[in-house]
Amino acid sequence: MHSTSHSNLAPSDPDDAPDGRVEPSLNAAAFAAEDETSGTEPAAASRIRVAGKFLFVGDTKYWVKGVTYGTFAPNEDGTQFPGQATVEQDFTAMAANGINAVRTYTVPPRWLLDTAQRHGLKVMVGLPWEQHINFLDQRSRRRSIEERVRAGARSCANHPALLCFAVGNEIPPAMVRWYGRRRIERFIRRLYDGVKQEDPGALVTYVNYPTTEYLRLPFLDLHCFNVYLESREKLEAYLARLQILAGERPLLMAEIGLDSRRNGDEKQAQALNWQVRTAFAEGCAGTFVFAWTDEWYRGGHDIDDWDFGLTTRDRTPKAALETVREVYREVPFPPDLYWPRITVVVCSYNGARTIRDTLEGLKALEYPNFEVIVVSDGSTDATPLIAAEYDVRLITTENRGLSNARNTGWQEASGEIVAYIDDDAYPDPHWLHYLAYRFTATESVGVGGPNIAPSGDGPIADCVANAPGGPVHVLVSDTEAEHIPGCNMAFRREALEAIGGFDPRYRAAGDDVDLCWRLQERGGKIGFHAGAMDWHHRRNSLAMYWRQQQGYGKAEALLEEKWPERYNPAGHLAWAGQLYGRGLTLTVPLGRSRIYGGVWGSAAYQSLYQPSPVTLLSLPLMPEWYLVVTGLAVLSLLGLSWPPLLWAFPWLAIAVAAPVAQAVLSAARAEFPKSPATLQERVKRRAVTAYMHLAQPLARLIGRLRHGLTPWRRLGNGIAFPVTVERTLWRESWRAPEEWVETLEKEVKADGIPVRRGGDYDEWDLEVRCGTLGSAHALLAIEEHGAGKQLGRWRLSPHPSMLWVVIASSLGIGAMAAVLDGAWVAVFVLAAAATALGWRIATDC
Repeated sequence: MHSTSHSNLAPSDPDDAPDGRVEPSLNAAAFAAEDETSGTEPAAASRIRVAGKFLFVGDTKYWVKGVTYGTFAPNEDGTQFPGQATVEQDFTAMAANGINAVRTYTVPPRWLLDTAQRHGLKVMVGLPWEQHINFLDQRSRRRSIEERVRAGARSCANHPALLCFAVGNEIPPAMVRWYGRRRIERFIRRLYDGVKQEDPGALVTYVNYPTTEYLRLPFLDLHCFNVYLESREKLEAYLARLQILAGERPLLMAEIGLDSRRNGDEKQAQALNWQVRTAFAEGCAGTFVFAWTDEWYRGGHDIDDWDFGLTTRDRTPKAALETVREVYREVPFPPDLYWPRITVVVCSYNGARTIRDTLEGLKALEYPNFEVIVVSDGSTDATPLIAAEYDVRLITTENRGLSNARNTGWQEASGEIVAYIDDDAYPDPHWLHYLAYRFTATESVGVGGPNIAPSGDGPIADCVANAPGGPVHVLVSDTEAEHIPGCNMAFRREALEAIGGFDPRYRAAGDDVDLCWRLQERGGKIGFHAGAMDWHHRRNSLAMYWRQQQGYGKAEALLEEKWPERYNPAGHLAWAGQLYGRGLTLTVPLGRSRIYGGVWGSAAYQSLYQPSPVTLLSLPLMPEWYLVVTGLAVLSLLGLSWPPLLWAFPWLAIAVAAPVAQAVLSAARAEFPKSPATLQERVKRRAVTAYMHLAQPLARLIGRLRHGLTPWRRLGNGIAFPVTVERTLWRESWRAPEEWVETLEKEVKADGIPVRRGGDYDEWDLEVRCGTLGSAHALLAIEEHGAGKQLGRWRLSPHPSMLWVVIASSLGIGAMAAVLDGAWVAVFVLAAAATALGWRIATDC
């Protein structure tokens, strides 16, 4: 990797400009001017806007195909740009070679923006300041920086050639370590807010790089990184990581390139070929190649020992310019790639309210080889009539549930890949391209992407988008998923056929989780591509959200019936990967996040590592926490008849305060597409979001309890007295000890009972769990009797949950103490609870 210190550009002294500066001549004809991409783009006069992971001008996606420009020695007027004649010739040549964006590191004069506008170029305006020194030490310096940044933004505000403002570029890691990342993040936020006040409609970014990738800047309109990697595989992997860091925002490569002085012109051209193609293939919104010309000025001097330009200092084109021209003409993918046939399946039950958006989005797809099947699952509204207006294959069935509808879709599909999208979602125009790219580049049997809530659905929908229980993806790496939600998923048709498709027992939810698990159980991998995004409408009423979450609780119960080994004793999914998406409830933080900086902060790639959630603080996130609150409330009420039980009241207050604090913390960090005008509206929106963080676990709890997923559920049949027993088994033929254990494991699993294998430090081989309050441990010893004969000895011992033993014992002791005081109501309640718990502990063991 090349050092990126060349881009730490601060304002230079105009007096450092060499005397007698002569503007270089340029013949635009030397740049292959006959290009269909030359000239002003039709939509260049419109402002750039962010839409999910990409940029748009109006309704047209805007791929940033850019180059960096400068810095140059200051002119007589102090601006660090060539004269107007040279800029005119440079921009003419850029447009002739398919370039549509320019990145400057200093504030351009208005005439330069006008010139860019005439040639259809958008300008990313750098707002420079002295970030390489201790800039936060003095209040006067901070104010001066803020004033200069605002002045720079003011001078370019509302210009139609403006792409975005960059409020900083690669703050050195030493400065970040010195001040701490949070102070830096807050200062960048102040600069961001200052620019927004000068030009509310402008996009604002900060240009980061690997050495300070840990900076968390979710308020930015788009995320920009300078990355110099000379291995395609490493660049692919790192871009996938940056996409995860960018979340739902566009990712833009603000600098990529290679030095031709050290590597040669041909190698520079080859490297730029795969660097730019890789960036677009990994879902980036665009790239800026560093740089347009070898001419480069920094720190009062011309830099003549690096040649990153597409042209030389006298503007002679290099081989890299032709390469970049060709690649930019073909973005996001070259036309000669193999694009497999894809069948898009839309399953709908009374989806007339939103399915038109879905079908319009599918109609706008730019993928060259696909079909659309709409399965109307017994719809009684206008869904079939709306579908009939479009070029789709409509299949109407009786209402049989979501899984059956999805099975009908893949069984009727002609594509080798089957992609699913919900009837309340619509795709990005290149949705299928990114799905297909991941399929063709890997052996994945399934691929998914992010789903993002569109703006404009109303304040309740915006709150739901920031509430828990949404369709999130679970990733085990930056490109591999454990689960992809059903609103944006695709699978190889042969893989669906091999496992018999979706399980019909899941009529409304849970089918996607079950399918992913079954595919992975057969050794298949689920891929993920951040660029394969769709827009997914969220529920726009509290009642609809409540019903949805109850349905998810039911789906959890159905999944636990089939996959008990994937649930922990409390009845919750134990994901191997990490959940990504908005709306995840945050625990009250304990402990400090840590930055991997290397010895003396020397690491080239520095990441942020969050502490693992404290188990005790994670408990209030569980739906069953409401049962804990109920139990403490009962004990507190009993305190009215027997005062010693009033000790439960402080614990009740803590039990109520914990989820409230987590809900408020999560709502405070929520991200909304537009900020309401008044403080009252802003407070109301965050209050509704906090309410949803509290209501969602309760709705899930109701759905779980109604369908058997209770803390007192039992797995398996029959009751055995909880004592240690030993059993023996004679075999005439020899088997390895591992085969003995695996045989018992399979037999127990066949009865639907979860089994956990012992670890490296456990003194047992298998743990069998029939309930929440206890389990049984199995230990094997084998006697070898010669000639292959073996005697296997099994020891089965009960293993009660010590937590529940303590709770049951405490309730029993409390009942006996209440007898002495004659508090018979308390005696009855406490004794009944202690007896019930004791009985369940014994039977669960």
